[in-house]
Amino acid sequence: MKIYTRLCLLLLLLVISSLKCADGDVRVHIINRLGDGKRMDVHCRSKDDNLGCQTVEDNCEMAWSFSVNFWGTTLFYCDIQWEDSVWRHFNAYDASRDYRRCRSECRWMISKEGWLYGYNQEGEDWELFPFKKT
Repeated sequence: MKIYTRLCLLLLLLVISSLKCADGDVRVHIINRLGDGKRMDVHCRSKDDNLGCQTVEDNCEMAWSFSVNFWGTTLFYCDIQWEDSVWRHFNAYDASRDYRRCRSECRWMISKEGWLYGYNQEGEDWELFPFKKT
């Protein structure tokens, strides 16, 4: 009976590790396209990680990578501000929304007009997203 239990545990560990490896890492990019040399301050975090506040120069980006958790509930959210604007909020990665949309790369762009665009890997196009109220 001990051997059967050990084999079951080993099989379970193999299945879990293969599921995690199959998903791989996701890389998130936040791109500043405000123009006119405008910098933006970006503060991103999740339940477990705080990436701190970073200043992103015009025509530059910030990026980070992570692995989606086993339960598929990973959520990274960001607050963004430029010049004298109010802070704007959006979910940079929400597993329930982005599992297929940006499976390995999540690209976000703040346009010259101050709009938020997200790149859809599946549809290979940029989509307009609303900022959320903070």
